[in-house]
Amino acid sequence: MLRIENLNVYYGVIHALHDLSLEVGAGEIVTLIGSNGAGKSTTLLALSGLLQPQSGAVQFDGKNLLAMPAHTRVTSGLVQVPEGRRVFSSLSVAENLALGAYARRDKADVQKDLDDVYALFPRLSERKSQAAGTMSGGEQQMLAVGRAMMSRPRLLLLDEPSLGLAPLLVREIFNVVKRIRERGVTVLLVEQNAHMSLAIADRAYVLETGRIVMSGVAKDLARDARVKEAYLGA
Repeated sequence: MLRIENLNVYYGVIHALHDLSLEVGAGEIVTLIGSNGAGKSTTLLALSGLLQPQSGAVQFDGKNLLAMPAHTRVTSGLVQVPEGRRVFSSLSVAENLALGAYARRDKADVQKDLDDVYALFPRLSERKSQAAGTMSGGEQQMLAVGRAMMSRPRLLLLDEPSLGLAPLLVREIFNVVKRIRERGVTVLLVEQNAHMSLAIADRAYVLETGRIVMSGVAKDLARDARVKEAYLGA
């Protein structure tokens, strides 16, 4: 579904991604792990059109993704849940979710998808009229994921969904990621919690200072001594 080849991204003179190449197959959960500053979020921002790569190629379903403006990438099925949630704090839960469907033309199906989101996150259903900014961090993360699901993604880019959440909520969010995949959505997951991300992913890539240094089956990487030492605290 997604193929990245030799992607290079700069922040001014800082070379953030060095010839990055990776693939995501339809129906997979693929995770990018690495320390702060490794280039994980930069990769997602380049995919979603919020950063312009200096060189490289990206194909999404065989189409040149880099030729598409950001809004066209969303309507094509590539949708990002940003780091830090970025909900519209003064708007209600229902209004945030409605904005997720803003670009859709199949308005008849929006209500069905809204019902599906409320089934996925019952707490959002209980708080439809509540201002998003008054909810807990975990509830806001649910709302950010729900808002993305209202765009009907085929490939969901998840940027640090467990950031700042209590352990119980972290487990809940990762269970939701598995359920989203069961609904036919492919997931590219950026996550510092390597334990949890490797446990649910099919494959994984390890990023260090903008370079892919390891890749393979997620369960195999979770047993690798170098990964254990660097990312799993073992």
